[in-house]
Amino acid sequence: MNQKKLWFLGALAVIGTLVLAAGCKPSEDAQGAGSNQYAILFKSTGNPFGERVMGGFEEGIKEQGFEAILRAPDLPTAEAQIQMIEQLIAQRVAAICISGNDFDALQPVLTNAISQGIKVVSLDSAVNPASRMVHVNQADTKLIGETLVEAAFDLAGGSGEIAILSATSQASNQNAWIAVMQETLEQPKYAGLNLVKVAYGDDLRDKSTSETEALIASYPNLKVIVAPTTVGIAAAAKVISDRGLIGKVHITGLGLPSEMADYIDNGSCPYMYLWNPIDMGYLGAYAAPALVNGSITGKAGDTFSSGRLGTYTITDAADGGTEVLLGPPFKFDPSNINDWKGVY
Repeated sequence: MNQKKLWFLGALAVIGTLVLAAGCKPSEDAQGAGSNQYAILFKSTGNPFGERVMGGFEEGIKEQGFEAILRAPDLPTAEAQIQMIEQLIAQRVAAICISGNDFDALQPVLTNAISQGIKVVSLDSAVNPASRMVHVNQADTKLIGETLVEAAFDLAGGSGEIAILSATSQASNQNAWIAVMQETLEQPKYAGLNLVKVAYGDDLRDKSTSETEALIASYPNLKVIVAPTTVGIAAAAKVISDRGLIGKVHITGLGLPSEMADYIDNGSCPYMYLWNPIDMGYLGAYAAPALVNGSITGKAGDTFSSGRLGTYTITDAADGGTEVLLGPPFKFDPSNINDWKGVY
């Protein structure tokens, strides 16, 4: 082989190496800053509340001309969410909106996402401030906890045994509300209430049912079950209704009108509270692109437009991070439940 041919082959090899190197170098789009994909990751599948949150997110993302990716693991665990986040990082999405299954366990994978240019927003159930840029909160945490205690006080007639049926023991929103409830119960007004147990149904229908049955069996004088979870309140209401305990044991908490209308009508659940999960997902769908395009950074005082919901301002959160509040909890009772049961 002559020297000229050797030189030509060598030049081709150098050019090929340069092309490969250029192809492997992450562009701005590959890092997520220019991506058209926005992902939402809810706690688990089969959760009607989560389905509506994701539906609102998809609506808001498509409204802005982007692509929505909807994800949820089969089980509400941090490990399952970590695997999905890793997949989304590899997919190089622009942003991830997550309802966390654990406040702290997701930090390594979420900070990795942030380091690669992906914006992270938590909604519904927060992750810690180091793992997010901003949290989309349903309502003021203190107000929710106080409202639920007042409901228990009312339904118990001012005294008696009450219990809490929560989702998972790691759910940050549930834990924050329960902490406020426990603090509120220490006030003199509520001295007659006795919180006998905090049970966990893990946001699974069957487990929430068995936990409700266990509460009723273990505490025959139980007057009120407070379930700050849509899965738990529906499961508990069915147990009360099916076992003929209407009027003896009351259920209240946070529920979907579509699932709870029959139980409000038959008195199993005299009243309950919630906010619009569709709007929550929709609000997250506008916060994420605002972070991606740089119109907000996630700091307190930042404002952004959220389509049909109007303008929102980011504020300081109790956990040391920042948040944006959707609005106060809304009461559903026999006077209005039929107006809402077909909405969500």
